[in-house]
Amino acid sequence: MALCRSLYSYSHPLHRPPLQLPSKLTSFFPLYPSSSSEFTNLTHRHQQPKTLVSRTCCSSSMEAPPEGYRKNVGICLINPSKKIFAASRLDIPNAWQMPQGGIEEDEDPKAAAIRELKEETGVSSAEVIAEVPYWLTYDFPPEVREKLKVQWGSDWKGQAQKWFLLKFTGEDEEINLVGDGTEKPEFGEWSWMSPEEIIEHAVDFKKNVYKEVSAVFSPHLN
Repeated sequence: MALCRSLYSYSHPLHRPPLQLPSKLTSFFPLYPSSSSEFTNLTHRHQQPKTLVSRTCCSSSMEAPPEGYRKNVGICLINPSKKIFAASRLDIPNAWQMPQGGIEEDEDPKAAAIRELKEETGVSSAEVIAEVPYWLTYDFPPEVREKLKVQWGSDWKGQAQKWFLLKFTGEDEEINLVGDGTEKPEFGEWSWMSPEEIIEHAVDFKKNVYKEVSAVFSPHLN
């Protein structure tokens, strides 16, 4: 597994423990609408932190996420070897995650996913191949909720996420953790990981969502 550092130099380098590869995750997967869309050139926005285990659940309606949860998108970006892109957070040592970010008012979730991917990783060479057809939620631990309440100016229980699976069609050199320059960088290092590795190195309160995402997208990851 290749581990890469951002060319952006940050004051506190992060390190992570050796990764182990547990057994595969499996489940059924709903197909994305027939023709996949390819994207090149996009723009704009971001977020989050760690601690206690908090619950996660699924909601049935894409039009109405659970009340009290911030609308958000998650991006599962895979390379030709079916490994998933993950990056280490600058604000939480040894915490790795897939790209994600808030959905702006009246913004289409798929458009938000493409925008967030470019803002956080610099990647525009990707095509959407699948999506989770329902919201996945996680709750913020109390201290994280308080921190984000100050940061965002709104008090959210947690986040309701719409997840998309994207296939990376570019070269690794395209990945730039400075992003597209529109937002402050969030990540220090990046790597291509197995689903099990990502779950292992995610903060506790996101693990259940990551397990569900890996299960739904498993036909594309095996």
